[in-house]
Amino acid sequence: MSRINTNVQSILATRVLSNNQSMLNRALTRLSTGLRINSGKDDPAGLIASESLRASKGAITAAIDNANRADSIMAVAEGGLQEINSLLLEVESLLDRSANEGGLSDDEVAANQLQLDAILQSINRISEQTSFGGKKLLNGNFDFTTSSVSTTNIDNVRVNAAKVPDGSYSNVVINVVTASRYAYVSALGNGVAGGTGLGSLTDDVVIQVRGIYGSEILSFVSGTTQATIKTAVNALKDLTGVSAVLSSVGAGASAVVFSSVAYGDSAFVSVERIDSNATNAFNVHGSTSSKRYGVDGTMTVNGTAAIVDGLELQVRAGSVSLDVTLDQSFAKVAGGTTTFQITGGGGKFAISPDLGLAGQESIGLYEVSTANLGNGASTVGFLSTLGTGQTNNLSSGNFAKAQRVVRAAIEQVSSMRGRIGAFQRNTLQTTVNSLGVAFENISAAESAIRDADFAVETSNLTRSQILVNSATATLQLANAAPQNVLALLG
Repeated sequence: MSRINTNVQSILATRVLSNNQSMLNRALTRLSTGLRINSGKDDPAGLIASESLRASKGAITAAIDNANRADSIMAVAEGGLQEINSLLLEVESLLDRSANEGGLSDDEVAANQLQLDAILQSINRISEQTSFGGKKLLNGNFDFTTSSVSTTNIDNVRVNAAKVPDGSYSNVVINVVTASRYAYVSALGNGVAGGTGLGSLTDDVVIQVRGIYGSEILSFVSGTTQATIKTAVNALKDLTGVSAVLSSVGAGASAVVFSSVAYGDSAFVSVERIDSNATNAFNVHGSTSSKRYGVDGTMTVNGTAAIVDGLELQVRAGSVSLDVTLDQSFAKVAGGTTTFQITGGGGKFAISPDLGLAGQESIGLYEVSTANLGNGASTVGFLSTLGTGQTNNLSSGNFAKAQRVVRAAIEQVSSMRGRIGAFQRNTLQTTVNSLGVAFENISAAESAIRDADFAVETSNLTRSQILVNSATATLQLANAAPQNVLALLG
């Protein structure tokens, strides 16, 4: 080579040195950042995949945080309910002690009532003040809202969980396939249609009436009318759970029909003549005694079979969970249909990486004040009726009814605590666990794509350093080679 204007060897050595320096810089960058992909040119397809995985990791992290926060909120609510439950147990104790009327003075009953009033005030205060981050939890703020609920068909509805689209509503359709029935037993005075004395007793009669609340023995003298028997039975229905009406049996005569105040399989009526008088003095279904049970109907909610207990039905479907108390006029007729809408409300928690209705879980926490605990039905009543001056206060003597009110309230609070516990354990905690596993797997996948392998990169660094030094020395020789031409000039 005797040309000096173009040093091809130098150009070649320069190119190789530049490439080796690029490899050295890339190895140094990867070792300093710990990442194999530091810019799009490192691996365009890998960059796209890794960024998608990083977005999934961020969504999973947020979902885990949301679920943990929801768990904390539920823990605060459950703490308030636990205290209310303790107060209700104290109310039960006060009722039981105050029912011992023969052993208590009026001052002691008044003292118990004073304590009961203080407990009712505490329940209202806890209901109003239990909060998390300024958001109240037990005053109905987390209850679902409904519309178009037929008051002639539905006495009460409580939505435990529902998925309601934003700006829309969830439709609920209740169908009565077969009706719920109450229990009944009919009896005839004298027992012979058209006979002398039909409608009144021809002899002294002692009967025992039993129902879901208890039993009572009633004594009637000869000549007592069936209207009088009916009145006597109804006067004790809060103690027995049995009421009575007169029903026509023809020829101007009537029978006494003993009916359970409740509906369903658990409701029953038992009427037994326990004296030894003539059979026809009081004929119970052609005999001296009879016991009959009610019937639970068959009902569906949005096509899903409901759990039915008399007038109460429950459904635990994927999109809705609710408890409904039907009006007896609706539940006792087969083929009835009623519809209402869930329009919103409830405690909504986004605990899924994918936002939307499918990734949202909700829970309904209804108001637990004394005006809402218990049951609005005439056979029970609300907890507020136990306060001073109310119908079931201690001085009223309505201890049996007051106890049913308190026990209904205890059942409601316990049920809500159970729902909260199930939501924490079976929804929130399992979600956190599953998301944790998903986060681990996605992190591993991202690492395989994006992170640098230090063993490989250290080897690349050593190789690049040697090649750079070699290319530098070669370039130096290539640049010195043209000087040999000078020897031709003498």
